[in-house]
Amino acid sequence: MTTTRIAVLDDWQGVAKGSADWTALESRATLTWFENAFESEDAAAAALADFDILIAMRERTAFPATLIARLPKLRMIALTGARSWTLDTAACTARGIVVSTTGGQRATAATAEIALGLLLAAARAIPRADASMREGVFQRGVPAGDVLDGKVLGLLGLGKIGSRMARYGHALGMRVIAWSQNMTAELAQAGGAELVDKDTLLAASDALSLHVVLSDRTRGIIGAGDLARMKRGAIIVNTSRGPLIDESALLAALRAGHVTAALDVFDHEPLPSDHPLRALPNTVLTPHQGYCAREIYEQFYSVSIENVIAFLDGQPVRLLDPDVRPA
Repeated sequence: MTTTRIAVLDDWQGVAKGSADWTALESRATLTWFENAFESEDAAAAALADFDILIAMRERTAFPATLIARLPKLRMIALTGARSWTLDTAACTARGIVVSTTGGQRATAATAEIALGLLLAAARAIPRADASMREGVFQRGVPAGDVLDGKVLGLLGLGKIGSRMARYGHALGMRVIAWSQNMTAELAQAGGAELVDKDTLLAASDALSLHVVLSDRTRGIIGAGDLARMKRGAIIVNTSRGPLIDESALLAALRAGHVTAALDVFDHEPLPSDHPLRALPNTVLTPHQGYCAREIYEQFYSVSIENVIAFLDGQPVRLLDPDVRPA
């Protein structure tokens, strides 16, 4: 009898084994744990060719149609989270590969909290202050920060996370304005913000936080001209997706000292060790940890185990594409 082989992918923080009880699954399959990112599609194809099931952590490994075609034994992907913009769902459906999801009920709060943390860290130079203390220095070399009370918080997008950010802005005493391509005055008011046009959003914001889904329409929604419209010294916070901002334009604006960037997401992840963002003093960088909280990992992995067992029992649940016909 052939043993089912399962790969647990991209466990970058080494938390998967301790986040759930894997006993029931280990009794029915052979599990292999991958803690490092694949360097290329070729590397992923070589490593995963013999696996039947993949437990994938959000979008960390991209699964375009070209990679899916190189995984002949693949029958199921247990995806953590509710969706993935790097997974070719149509290619999976065409192959009869089942994709189950976990949802992400606590991820909204966790990501909004990271956005708030990045805003505060950038406004008051908290990372620089912490580093100087560890170097034996006290205040010297730490730039004076800015008080957020009375300033303007701009929100590009006002969904579940953006609305939480609006509440945080009000708690800080900030005026909250918002814009997105489909926003109405009524939706803005319901989300706790004042609707403005895009030019006003850029020009008026002392801090701008991005909260829209990456799509063909939103890719590069903040470009060189947009950054030029922002106030000198404004903070731009991105906890959504790196490609929402034109990276070359952002680097130019940072090098010119025009803005400060507080970023949790990047065009390429993991961010290369020699990436120029790492060397710029007017950045605060976190490693896409918006959803990376203990409670969320526990939910992701425990529900993924349920999804895999249901698939092995011939009764797949939480299907991303309910019309898929398992191979």
